[in-house]
Amino acid sequence: MDDLDVRRLIDEIRSGALSSDDAAAALRKLPFAELGFAKVDHHRPLRQGIPEAVYAPGKTAEQCAAIVAELLSGGSGPVLLTRATEAQAQAAAAASPGAERLPAQPVENRLVTLSWRAARSRPGRVLVCSAGTADQPVVDECMITLRAYGFRPESLGDCGVAGVHRLLASYEDLLEADAVVVIAGMEGALASLVGGLTPAPVIAVPTSAGYGAALEGVTALLAMHASCAAGITVVGIDNGYGAASAVARTLRRATA
Repeated sequence: MDDLDVRRLIDEIRSGALSSDDAAAALRKLPFAELGFAKVDHHRPLRQGIPEAVYAPGKTAEQCAAIVAELLSGGSGPVLLTRATEAQAQAAAAASPGAERLPAQPVENRLVTLSWRAARSRPGRVLVCSAGTADQPVVDECMITLRAYGFRPESLGDCGVAGVHRLLASYEDLLEADAVVVIAGMEGALASLVGGLTPAPVIAVPTSAGYGAALEGVTALLAMHASCAAGITVVGIDNGYGAASAVARTLRRATA
């Protein structure tokens, strides 16, 4: 339940279209629902403007399915299940049909993100720029989260600094973006390069792609934090969901 849902509820009570008993029933699950193994936070959109997401690692397939179903039954939207195994994804999708997923088809040993009940369409041009194909799982997580939040993101892939002309070919896209997510492993230099080309907010995501001294993303993480391009926001390693959430928060007022 978000601000618009609460205002609609108040208007319906005022007009007589909704009885006090029905209103109480609608509010009964605020601020959370107790499932025994989880306290499902229906109140989060009212506090943060972003709903609770279901983080799949450490949960059984049945628990993932139950939490998703509870969020949907309480009117929450969008509902996201992140970092799910194929078994968790299938269980949640079977219990709550109509999910969008990335990747669209099962890929061996690939964690996936699913979304239900996307938010109303939001203005703002969001560009997701990634360094290489190895970063695609993080790109997928970011893209589906942005779409769930109501954005229509564009993807600019395989633009790493080893072939900088590939990025410069899309320079106009960078200039026209309202927000840019930069996803890169190795030494993470792409974030500094993009940060020096666009006036838009830049959210940088270090990935675990890379050889030895890349230290599974630590090198890219530190390099992005040390960037000489001022004002870059950096999220955790492989955190495409967190980058999309940062975009949603950043653009919430600007594009409302």
